[in-house]
Amino acid sequence: MNNQYNTSSFLQINVFNLSSESVIPAFLFATLCYMIILFCNLTLILTIVLNRSLHQPMYLILLNLPINDLIGSSALFPQLIKEILRNSGIMQYSACVAQAFFIHIYAAGTVFNLSAMAYDRYIAICYPLQYSTVMTNAHIMRIITIVWMSCLVLIAVLFFLLLRLPRCRSEMTNPYCDNASLLTLVCADTTINNIYGLLISVFSELVANGIVLYTYLRILIACFRSKRSDTKAKALQTCATHLIVFLLLECLGLFTIISYRLSNVSPHFRRFMGLSTLIFPPTLNPIIYGLKTKEIREKVLNFLKNRMFSS
Repeated sequence: MNNQYNTSSFLQINVFNLSSESVIPAFLFATLCYMIILFCNLTLILTIVLNRSLHQPMYLILLNLPINDLIGSSALFPQLIKEILRNSGIMQYSACVAQAFFIHIYAAGTVFNLSAMAYDRYIAICYPLQYSTVMTNAHIMRIITIVWMSCLVLIAVLFFLLLRLPRCRSEMTNPYCDNASLLTLVCADTTINNIYGLLISVFSELVANGIVLYTYLRILIACFRSKRSDTKAKALQTCATHLIVFLLLECLGLFTIISYRLSNVSPHFRRFMGLSTLIFPPTLNPIIYGLKTKEIREKVLNFLKNRMFSS
Protein backbone atom coordinates (compact mmCIF):
# COMPACT_ATOMS: atom_id res chain seq x y z
CA MET A 1 0.00 0.00 0.00
CA ASN A 2 1.60 3.24 -1.16
CA ASN A 3 -0.33 5.52 1.17
CA GLN A 4 1.82 6.24 4.22
CA TYR A 5 -1.24 7.12 6.30
CA ASN A 6 -3.20 4.49 8.20
CA THR A 7 -6.89 4.96 7.47
CA SER A 8 -7.99 1.72 9.12
CA SER A 9 -11.07 2.01 11.32
CA PHE A 10 -9.57 -0.45 13.84
CA LEU A 11 -6.82 -0.17 16.42
CA GLN A 12 -4.67 -2.86 18.01
CA ILE A 13 -4.67 -2.88 21.82
CA ASN A 14 -1.98 -5.31 22.92
CA VAL A 15 -1.85 -4.61 26.64
CA PHE A 16 -3.97 -7.44 28.03
CA ASN A 17 -2.77 -10.74 26.56
CA LEU A 18 -4.68 -12.56 29.30
CA SER A 19 -4.22 -16.26 29.77
CA SER A 20 -7.31 -18.46 29.82
CA GLU A 21 -6.98 -18.83 33.61
CA SER A 22 -6.89 -15.06 34.26
CA VAL A 23 -9.85 -14.03 32.07
CA ILE A 24 -12.55 -14.92 34.61
CA PRO A 25 -10.83 -13.23 37.64
CA ALA A 26 -10.16 -10.10 35.55
CA PHE A 27 -13.76 -10.08 34.31
CA LEU A 28 -15.15 -10.49 37.84
CA PHE A 29 -12.90 -7.77 39.26
CA ALA A 30 -13.77 -5.24 36.53
CA THR A 31 -17.49 -6.06 36.74
CA LEU A 32 -17.50 -5.79 40.55
CA CYS A 33 -15.75 -2.41 40.42
CA TYR A 34 -18.27 -1.12 37.87
CA MET A 35 -21.25 -2.44 39.84
CA ILE A 36 -20.01 -0.75 43.04
CA ILE A 37 -19.52 2.55 41.21
CA LEU A 38 -22.97 2.30 39.60
CA PHE A 39 -24.67 1.43 42.88
CA CYS A 40 -23.03 4.18 44.95
CA ASN A 41 -23.47 6.95 42.39
CA LEU A 42 -27.01 5.99 41.32
CA THR A 43 -28.04 5.77 44.99
CA LEU A 44 -26.76 9.29 45.56
CA ILE A 45 -28.44 10.64 42.42
CA LEU A 46 -31.83 9.04 43.17
CA THR A 47 -31.70 10.12 46.81
CA ILE A 48 -31.22 13.77 45.85
CA VAL A 49 -33.68 13.73 42.94
CA LEU A 50 -36.52 11.91 44.77
CA ASN A 51 -36.36 13.90 48.03
CA ARG A 52 -37.68 17.44 47.73
CA SER A 53 -36.08 18.33 51.07
CA LEU A 54 -32.69 17.87 49.38
CA HIS A 55 -33.48 20.25 46.53
CA GLN A 56 -31.15 22.84 48.04
CA PRO A 57 -28.09 24.59 46.55
CA MET A 58 -25.57 22.32 48.29
CA TYR A 59 -27.18 19.11 47.04
CA LEU A 60 -28.00 20.45 43.56
CA ILE A 61 -24.31 21.20 43.04
CA LEU A 62 -23.35 17.85 44.59
CA LEU A 63 -25.72 16.09 42.16
CA ASN A 64 -23.33 16.87 39.30
CA LEU A 65 -20.47 14.93 40.87
CA PRO A 66 -22.04 11.41 40.66
CA ILE A 67 -23.32 12.22 37.17
CA ASN A 68 -19.78 13.09 36.16
CA ASP A 69 -18.42 9.94 37.84
CA LEU A 70 -20.89 7.80 35.88
CA ILE A 71 -19.71 9.43 32.64
CA GLY A 72 -16.09 8.51 33.38
CA SER A 73 -16.71 4.97 34.62
CA SER A 74 -19.20 4.18 31.84
CA ALA A 75 -16.66 5.38 29.27
CA LEU A 76 -14.10 2.94 30.67
CA PHE A 77 -15.66 -0.22 32.08
CA PRO A 78 -18.06 -1.52 29.36
CA GLN A 79 -15.28 -1.37 26.77
CA LEU A 80 -12.74 -2.78 29.24
CA ILE A 81 -15.01 -5.70 30.21
CA LYS A 82 -15.78 -6.38 26.54
CA GLU A 83 -12.07 -6.51 25.72
CA ILE A 84 -11.33 -8.80 28.68
CA LEU A 85 -13.94 -11.30 27.47
CA ARG A 86 -13.03 -11.12 23.79
CA ASN A 87 -9.28 -10.68 24.31
CA SER A 88 -9.08 -9.84 20.61
CA GLY A 89 -6.80 -6.84 20.92
CA ILE A 90 -8.91 -4.92 18.39
CA MET A 91 -10.95 -1.77 18.97
CA GLN A 92 -12.74 0.55 16.57
CA TYR A 93 -11.04 3.92 16.16
CA SER A 94 -14.34 5.80 16.51
CA ALA A 95 -15.07 3.96 19.79
CA CYS A 96 -11.58 4.83 21.02
CA VAL A 97 -12.06 8.53 20.25
CA ALA A 98 -15.48 8.53 21.95
CA GLN A 99 -14.04 6.82 25.02
CA ALA A 100 -11.16 9.30 25.20
CA PHE A 101 -13.52 12.27 24.81
CA PHE A 102 -15.77 11.23 27.71
CA ILE A 103 -12.80 10.27 29.90
CA HIS A 104 -11.42 13.80 29.45
CA ILE A 105 -14.87 15.27 30.14
CA TYR A 106 -14.86 13.25 33.38
CA ALA A 107 -11.38 14.46 34.34
CA ALA A 108 -12.18 18.13 33.75
CA GLY A 109 -15.66 17.80 35.26
CA THR A 110 -14.28 16.31 38.46
CA VAL A 111 -11.96 19.21 39.27
CA PHE A 112 -14.51 21.85 38.22
CA ASN A 113 -17.36 20.24 40.18
CA LEU A 114 -15.22 19.90 43.30
CA SER A 115 -14.30 23.58 42.91
CA ALA A 116 -17.99 24.53 42.70
CA MET A 117 -18.73 22.48 45.82
CA ALA A 118 -15.86 24.14 47.70
CA TYR A 119 -17.25 27.56 46.72
CA ASP A 120 -20.71 26.60 48.00
CA ARG A 121 -19.31 25.44 51.36
CA TYR A 122 -17.26 28.64 51.59
CA ILE A 123 -20.35 30.84 51.24
CA ALA A 124 -22.36 28.64 53.63
CA ILE A 125 -19.78 28.69 56.43
CA CYS A 126 -18.11 32.08 56.03
CA TYR A 127 -21.23 34.06 55.06
CA PRO A 128 -24.16 32.10 56.55
CA LEU A 129 -26.48 35.13 56.77
CA GLN A 130 -26.02 35.99 53.10
CA TYR A 131 -26.13 32.37 51.86
CA SER A 132 -29.78 32.33 50.81
CA THR A 133 -29.46 35.62 48.94
CA VAL A 134 -26.21 34.66 47.20
CA MET A 135 -26.90 31.02 46.34
CA THR A 136 -30.20 31.52 44.54
CA ASN A 137 -31.57 29.06 41.99
CA ALA A 138 -30.44 31.33 39.17
CA HIS A 139 -26.91 31.53 40.60
CA ILE A 140 -26.79 27.75 41.05
CA MET A 141 -27.80 27.24 37.43
CA ARG A 142 -25.12 29.69 36.31
CA ILE A 143 -22.46 27.78 38.28
CA ILE A 144 -23.57 24.40 36.90
CA THR A 145 -23.75 25.77 33.34
CA ILE A 146 -20.27 27.31 33.59
CA VAL A 147 -18.85 24.02 34.90
CA TRP A 148 -20.25 21.85 32.12
CA MET A 149 -19.78 24.37 29.29
CA SER A 150 -16.16 24.90 30.33
CA CYS A 151 -15.57 21.15 30.20
CA LEU A 152 -17.28 20.73 26.83
CA VAL A 153 -15.53 23.68 25.14
CA LEU A 154 -12.05 22.87 26.46
CA ILE A 155 -12.26 19.17 25.58
CA ALA A 156 -14.02 19.74 22.23
CA VAL A 157 -11.16 22.00 21.10
CA LEU A 158 -8.64 19.41 22.33
CA PHE A 159 -10.19 16.70 20.16
CA PHE A 160 -10.74 19.02 17.20
CA LEU A 161 -6.98 19.62 17.18
CA LEU A 162 -6.41 15.85 17.42
CA LEU A 163 -8.81 14.73 14.70
CA ARG A 164 -7.41 17.18 12.13
CA LEU A 165 -4.14 15.22 12.08
CA PRO A 166 -3.49 12.12 9.91
CA ARG A 167 -2.71 8.73 11.45
CA CYS A 168 0.08 6.39 10.40
CA ARG A 169 0.03 3.95 13.33
CA SER A 170 -2.68 1.75 14.83
CA GLU A 171 -1.15 0.13 17.92
CA MET A 172 -2.26 1.35 21.36
CA THR A 173 -0.16 0.79 24.48
CA ASN A 174 -2.81 1.74 27.07
CA PRO A 175 -5.80 -0.30 28.30
CA TYR A 176 -8.02 2.73 27.63
CA CYS A 177 -7.98 5.62 25.17
CA ASP A 178 -7.03 9.18 25.95
CA ASN A 179 -5.66 12.17 24.09
CA ALA A 180 -2.01 11.36 24.83
CA SER A 181 -2.41 7.77 23.57
CA LEU A 182 -4.16 8.87 20.40
CA LEU A 183 -1.42 11.41 19.70
CA THR A 184 1.11 8.56 19.56
CA LEU A 185 -0.74 7.29 16.47
CA VAL A 186 -0.30 10.57 14.62
CA CYS A 187 2.38 11.04 11.97
CA ALA A 188 2.38 14.86 11.91
CA ASP A 189 3.64 17.71 14.03
CA THR A 190 1.79 17.69 17.37
CA THR A 191 3.35 20.82 18.86
CA ILE A 192 0.07 22.75 18.88
CA ASN A 193 -1.73 19.81 20.48
CA ASN A 194 0.91 19.45 23.18
CA ILE A 195 0.90 23.17 23.96
CA TYR A 196 -2.90 23.34 24.13
CA GLY A 197 -3.11 20.17 26.23
CA LEU A 198 -0.53 21.57 28.64
CA LEU A 199 -2.33 24.92 28.80
CA ILE A 200 -5.73 23.46 29.68
CA SER A 201 -4.10 21.14 32.23
CA VAL A 202 -2.35 24.07 33.90
CA PHE A 203 -5.51 26.21 33.67
CA SER A 204 -7.69 23.50 35.21
CA GLU A 205 -5.20 22.79 37.98
CA LEU A 206 -4.69 26.46 38.82
CA VAL A 207 -8.43 27.18 38.91
CA ALA A 208 -9.30 24.04 40.89
CA ASN A 209 -6.41 24.19 43.35
CA GLY A 210 -6.74 27.94 43.75
CA ILE A 211 -10.46 27.83 44.54
CA VAL A 212 -10.22 24.75 46.79
CA LEU A 213 -7.18 25.93 48.77
CA TYR A 214 -8.51 29.46 49.20
CA THR A 215 -12.03 28.43 50.20
CA TYR A 216 -10.95 25.71 52.63
CA LEU A 217 -8.34 28.01 54.16
CA ARG A 218 -11.04 30.61 54.77
CA ILE A 219 -13.35 27.89 56.15
CA LEU A 220 -10.65 26.70 58.56
CA ILE A 221 -10.00 30.28 59.73
CA ALA A 222 -13.72 30.80 60.28
CA CYS A 223 -13.94 27.54 62.23
CA PHE A 224 -11.04 28.42 64.52
CA ARG A 225 -12.66 31.75 65.24
CA SER A 226 -15.96 30.08 66.08
CA LYS A 227 -16.75 29.76 69.78
CA ARG A 228 -18.80 26.61 69.27
CA SER A 229 -16.56 23.58 69.68
CA ASP A 230 -19.02 21.20 67.96
CA THR A 231 -19.17 23.41 64.88
CA LYS A 232 -15.37 23.64 64.78
CA ALA A 233 -14.89 19.87 65.11
CA LYS A 234 -17.51 19.05 62.46
CA ALA A 235 -16.12 21.56 59.97
CA LEU A 236 -12.53 20.43 60.54
CA GLN A 237 -13.50 16.79 60.01
CA THR A 238 -15.40 17.64 56.83
CA CYS A 239 -12.58 19.78 55.45
CA ALA A 240 -9.93 17.18 56.22
CA THR A 241 -11.89 14.37 54.56
CA HIS A 242 -12.69 16.41 51.46
CA LEU A 243 -9.12 17.65 51.11
CA ILE A 244 -7.71 14.12 51.37
CA VAL A 245 -9.97 12.89 48.55
CA PHE A 246 -9.22 15.99 46.46
CA LEU A 247 -5.46 15.60 46.93
CA LEU A 248 -5.69 11.90 46.05
CA LEU A 249 -7.41 12.79 42.80
CA GLU A 250 -4.88 15.53 42.07
CA CYS A 251 -1.89 13.27 42.71
CA LEU A 252 -3.25 10.49 40.50
CA GLY A 253 -4.15 12.90 37.71
CA LEU A 254 -0.89 14.84 37.80
CA PHE A 255 1.21 11.68 37.81
CA THR A 256 -0.71 10.33 34.82
CA ILE A 257 -0.12 13.57 32.88
CA ILE A 258 3.57 13.77 33.83
CA SER A 259 4.23 10.07 33.19
CA TYR A 260 3.57 10.51 29.47
CA ARG A 261 6.49 12.93 29.36
CA LEU A 262 8.90 10.67 31.28
CA SER A 263 10.38 7.87 29.20
CA ASN A 264 11.84 5.97 32.16
CA VAL A 265 8.46 5.38 33.87
CA SER A 266 7.32 1.76 33.77
CA PRO A 267 4.40 1.40 31.31
CA HIS A 268 2.71 -1.06 33.69
CA PHE A 269 2.89 1.45 36.54
CA ARG A 270 1.60 4.20 34.23
CA ARG A 271 -1.39 2.02 33.25
CA PHE A 272 -2.12 1.23 36.88
CA MET A 273 -2.10 4.92 37.87
CA GLY A 274 -4.25 5.84 34.90
CA LEU A 275 -6.84 3.19 35.75
CA SER A 276 -6.73 4.23 39.42
CA THR A 277 -7.85 7.73 38.41
CA LEU A 278 -10.93 6.18 36.82
CA ILE A 279 -11.66 3.69 39.62
CA PHE A 280 -10.94 5.20 43.03
CA PRO A 281 -12.51 8.72 42.75
CA PRO A 282 -15.86 7.47 41.31
CA THR A 283 -16.00 4.94 44.16
CA LEU A 284 -14.96 7.28 46.97
CA ASN A 285 -16.74 10.48 45.87
CA PRO A 286 -20.35 9.36 46.52
CA ILE A 287 -19.31 7.96 49.91
CA ILE A 288 -17.20 10.89 51.11
CA TYR A 289 -19.23 13.73 49.63
CA GLY A 290 -22.65 12.10 49.76
CA LEU A 291 -23.30 9.19 52.07
CA LYS A 292 -21.23 10.69 54.90
CA THR A 293 -23.52 13.73 54.85
CA LYS A 294 -26.06 13.26 57.62
CA GLU A 295 -29.15 14.34 55.65
CA ILE A 296 -28.34 12.12 52.67
CA ARG A 297 -27.38 9.15 54.86
CA GLU A 298 -30.69 9.36 56.72
CA LYS A 299 -32.66 9.48 53.46
CA VAL A 300 -30.80 6.48 52.07
CA LEU A 301 -31.30 4.44 55.24
CA ASN A 302 -35.02 5.33 55.36
CA PHE A 303 -35.41 4.33 51.72
CA LEU A 304 -33.67 0.98 52.27
CA LYS A 305 -35.71 0.27 55.43
CA ASN A 306 -38.96 1.04 53.63
CA ARG A 307 -37.99 -1.23 50.75
CA MET A 308 -37.07 -4.06 53.10
CA PHE A 309 -40.23 -3.83 55.16
CA SER A 310 -42.50 -3.38 52.14
CA SER A 311 -41.08 -6.52 50.55
